[in-house]
Amino acid sequence: LCFRRYLLTALSSCLFWNMFGLTAAMDSKPNILLFLADDLGIGDIGCYGNDSIRTPNIDRLAREGVKLTQHIAAAPLCTPSRAAFLTGRYPIRSGMASSNRYRALQWNAGSGGLPANETTFARLLQQQGYTTGLIGKWHQGVNCESFSDHCHHPLNHGFDYFYGMPFTLLNNCQENKPPELDVALQAKLWLYSQIITLAVLTLTAGKLIGLVSIHWKIIACFTLAGGLFFISWYSSYGFVQYWNCVLMRNHNVTEQPMRLERTASLMLKEAVSFIRRNRHGPFLLFVSFLHVHTPLFTTAKFLGKSRHGLYGDNVEEMDWMVGKILDLLDKEGLKNRTFTYFASDHGGHLEAQDRSAQLGGWNGIYKGGKGMGGWEGGIRVPGVFRWPGVLPAGTVIDEPTSLMDIYPTVVHLAGGILPQDRVIDGRNLVPLLRGRAQKSEHEFLFHYCGSYLHAVRWHQKDSGAIWKAHYVTPVFHPPGAGACYGKGICPCFGEGVTRHDPPLLFDLSRDPSETKPLSADTEPLFDTVIRKIGKAVEEHRRTLTPVPEQLSLYNVVWKPWLQPCCGIFPFCWCDKEGDSTQSL
Repeated sequence: LCFRRYLLTALSSCLFWNMFGLTAAMDSKPNILLFLADDLGIGDIGCYGNDSIRTPNIDRLAREGVKLTQHIAAAPLCTPSRAAFLTGRYPIRSGMASSNRYRALQWNAGSGGLPANETTFARLLQQQGYTTGLIGKWHQGVNCESFSDHCHHPLNHGFDYFYGMPFTLLNNCQENKPPELDVALQAKLWLYSQIITLAVLTLTAGKLIGLVSIHWKIIACFTLAGGLFFISWYSSYGFVQYWNCVLMRNHNVTEQPMRLERTASLMLKEAVSFIRRNRHGPFLLFVSFLHVHTPLFTTAKFLGKSRHGLYGDNVEEMDWMVGKILDLLDKEGLKNRTFTYFASDHGGHLEAQDRSAQLGGWNGIYKGGKGMGGWEGGIRVPGVFRWPGVLPAGTVIDEPTSLMDIYPTVVHLAGGILPQDRVIDGRNLVPLLRGRAQKSEHEFLFHYCGSYLHAVRWHQKDSGAIWKAHYVTPVFHPPGAGACYGKGICPCFGEGVTRHDPPLLFDLSRDPSETKPLSADTEPLFDTVIRKIGKAVEEHRRTLTPVPEQLSLYNVVWKPWLQPCCGIFPFCWCDKEGDSTQSL
């Protein structure tokens, strides 16, 4: 009898303290740690089925938390996807969706970027007493009218601290790599420079020997035109490494150009330092990895270690960095007080190749990849959450969710209130993650390629079907290849796409690889589904309001007066990091 009483008392005490711990965790404001990879495919990590790349630390997050299997990016390219992530809104609402072929920011010295009137989750958490930090990639613009106005800078969007790249990694950032930034325009400028130079030399020689009767003023005009083309080519593309491949700490440039061999160590050191400085919390830390974008620069101790070449090495290095940060949470006693999230900004880059070597990610069973607004491979990404004691470990959720959902989710956890003066497209995931809700709040998700609507997903909750209608799809090159090889990425409009009327229709719950389009002959609900989705598109478009296009040709072009520079322009060079990296 005494033993029974003792056992009941012990069980009651254990239950009380578990409930007390859960209540305390929910009542207090958790630290928030957000990991976002660059160009990582959903099939590139172990917990999503990869057996050739080792990702034990990301897998640990999934094992100890919640894994989403239908986590969707709002855009298939860096700049618009990250704008949606930060604001909880489709990028077309903020002007971060392009109607031209420049679908991402091209230069640090462009004037486009995330508008100052957009409210990021960092801003709202800052208002709730959080110390907010961003380590890594920004790619949301820097300046508007002068090299120091920093209108688009992270510190103007709610982050207390920034260390990283205001732009994104490119092949241009590494010596002896083929150029990546607007190769077509660069080639045209160089070709025009050569043609005009040849014409000037020919006319000059003809004039001197009397074969051509032409005024010297005309030759001078041709010379001036050729000079302008050459200057446009050389001043921008000849110095991409100096103009774009820079590191900043807050408003100050610290490396120009970057030294890639130590960048990963610097990023990790800064993330660790931020957590240690703010361990008494609450803090928001957004670790925006430069991995696994080309040129895939990988430190020596990871080279040749994976079974998937240089790309696999780079993924494994990123996973190691995740592990170091998670270990720090354990060491500082912050694990149970930190809401942790890992995702990718969009699908893997299928067209990234070097001869026979694949330099882009693997999107598993899903068709398409980076740059493709409709196909699953471009927008379905990993999504993993962990909050020990609050989120049930080892949970898998198949409901449709979005990167935009992070916005209302973290604002809710911080005790904040969502802006009431604008449409927020994301939904609070806390009830779904905790098991209090069984269905996603999303009924429709709209899949854009730039500013062009390519596809729509309908979550028919009563039947469990996930219908997806494609209005536009890219034309693969070569035909049937599954990507646009030779073009960098697939286009959103023009001759490079096919329009479908009626739309291509798939039921993703039965055909997640989108291999068998349905028709009125094979699907009795075909006409009903198409009408329902068409009506949703009309309603969605009524919620859109005209805004300035941040990725217009004028806004993306390089402007020397906006160039971040740690010297006197154009002599921009510095290395303020020195040997500050230490083994971590």
